[in-house]
Amino acid sequence: MPETKPTAKLQRILEIIEKGIDVEGFKELHWAGTFEDYLKLVLQDPRYVRNAFQRVYDMLMSYGQEEYTEHREKLVRYNFFLDPIDNGKDAIYGLERSMAALVNAFKSAANAYGTERRILLLHGPVGSSKSTITRLLKKGLERYSRTKDGALYTFGWQTPEKPDEYVDCPMHEEPLRLLPPDTRAAIMAEINKSHKLEFELKVDGDLCPSCRMTYNELLRKYSGDWHKVVNHVRVRRLLLSEKDRVGIGTFQPKDEKNQDSTELTGDINYRKIALYGSDSDPRAFNFDGEFNISNRGVIEFIEVLKLDVAFLYDLLGASQEHVIKPKKFAQTDIDEVIIGHTNEPEYKRLQNNELMEAFRDRTLKIDIPYNLKLDSEIRIYRRDYNKERIKGRHIAPHTIEVAAMWAILSRLQEPKKASLQLMQKLKLYNGKTLPGYTEDNIRELMHESEREGMEGISPRYIQDKISNALVKAGENGCVNPFMVLNEIEEGLGHHSLITSEEMRKRYGELLSHVKEEYEDIVKNEVQRAISADEESISRLFSNYIDNVKAYTQKERVRNRYTGQDEEPDERLMRSIEEKIDIPESRKDDFRREIMNYIGALAVEGKKFDYKSNERLQKALELKLFEDQKDTIKLTSLVSSVVDKDTQEKIDIVKSRLVKSYGYCDTCATDVLSFVASIFARGTSKE
Repeated sequence: MPETKPTAKLQRILEIIEKGIDVEGFKELHWAGTFEDYLKLVLQDPRYVRNAFQRVYDMLMSYGQEEYTEHREKLVRYNFFLDPIDNGKDAIYGLERSMAALVNAFKSAANAYGTERRILLLHGPVGSSKSTITRLLKKGLERYSRTKDGALYTFGWQTPEKPDEYVDCPMHEEPLRLLPPDTRAAIMAEINKSHKLEFELKVDGDLCPSCRMTYNELLRKYSGDWHKVVNHVRVRRLLLSEKDRVGIGTFQPKDEKNQDSTELTGDINYRKIALYGSDSDPRAFNFDGEFNISNRGVIEFIEVLKLDVAFLYDLLGASQEHVIKPKKFAQTDIDEVIIGHTNEPEYKRLQNNELMEAFRDRTLKIDIPYNLKLDSEIRIYRRDYNKERIKGRHIAPHTIEVAAMWAILSRLQEPKKASLQLMQKLKLYNGKTLPGYTEDNIRELMHESEREGMEGISPRYIQDKISNALVKAGENGCVNPFMVLNEIEEGLGHHSLITSEEMRKRYGELLSHVKEEYEDIVKNEVQRAISADEESISRLFSNYIDNVKAYTQKERVRNRYTGQDEEPDERLMRSIEEKIDIPESRKDDFRREIMNYIGALAVEGKKFDYKSNERLQKALELKLFEDQKDTIKLTSLVSSVVDKDTQEKIDIVKSRLVKSYGYCDTCATDVLSFVASIFARGTSKE
């Protein structure tokens, strides 16, 4: 068959393939050398011999951190938990305090302060992202082991039986364990002295049974000549991989009949017993339990407290002494992070079980509650429901917001102050300001509700209901807030985690609060769209400021039309101030506050406009809306008769909603009709 010249498209594909092949990078990741070569590497960069906790901590810190202040409390946000590895796929939002506690646990363990001898237990309600956090850690460690800063090494043996082959250490151990203990300690002391690292480096423990047997056989063969023994050693780069079962393991509980502790510590290879003559020969044993293969990395225990008691006993030595007990062999040293997660019922059962006191004593519990910040909850859902992922359907503005609002309300505890409503508490937690509440008051609210976030609705429930609404909307449909809220309400009747009628009733009442809040949101949004005439607002603003300036300085104001000096227009000023509930007794304070703010900006060389003060902007918009709503006759939308002039004005408002607020034609029409019905019945909150 004659050769054909590659088409341009094929050539482009071949170029992409060629670009993706990194030969030099592959060679670096698969470096191999002698034991002496490895010693040279360690002297250049001692971080290669870090233990598992130190490596995880450095991995977390490699992504950077950001200090910020919230409610007068200094907090740290660790960038790693925003999942820069997969563009935010597993990002954790709103749990900065819990993530800081987790990072502090790793830092303590890295410095050998004691937490390296504990099981890290993530504790929280279902759907609070415990599994996601663990998945992030495992994914991050995999990626980190492939970088220069995260490199680590292991070794294999050239055995007398197979001189042309190398047999890898089954537990991927640190090559420096090949050094005699006293020599190793002296070398590490010298390294720690000459390199100023954040934490002290140690190489503890002994070789695994398999390597120990090979090591001793070679020592006997060479009459104790250690140098000849390590000539049989090949050191290589170790790449951690959960899929390849190298350095990262996961253990999940099964029913009692199918559980076997050998899944953790390995099992006898019965086919090789006939070959080697004994079931206690390391060569007749598979060191492939989850503890074995997780050495040098992380092991995750899913729903750890659902494990059979026999498995929990294995965890005691693994955490405290860093040893495991394979069948027929002596205790074997391990170096790995043990992290488990559990829900509330299992943890309560652990607390009430006196026989598990030793296990409780070896766990470090880190609470992972539900998120309590509205903005963060919205980010959780927008990660899955956005324009890029939802093709052919439109999600109306505030749809995700009201669903998130209801979820947060379900997690909050009722305020002890009768004057504070639950919706107001939500807003305070989300960074909004309310009259009479300082940053200290908000911290007091948080401290008096210690279990807040440990109960309530899981994000999964909200995601399910948004998905239902999207399916029902059909192709090219539009999902609005009421569609999602209706799905939520219908689901309450058969929600598996609602255990009482009282709880069901409470969640239903929270829905009514959310609907009221939504009415206020869209009413104000439509008001802004109606009063979005920049020129009209600017004129009203300028007129108001002229009058306030004259009032505070006890002057007269010049009428722009008549040219006459007149008293400040009190009626105009009060008609604006009343829109944001400034009482008569506080009007002087508010006006002086505005003038002081103008003066402060002027000192900085900045100009004051109506957008400079959020409250004043809202007041001006409400005033302009009040002046214009009668000309637009919004309530006529409720009837079937709309004159041409009114329709033109309504179309202008609708176009503003589409252009500036994210509505489509369908939901813009719907929201205008909805707001028109609010004004028609006259029952909405002012």
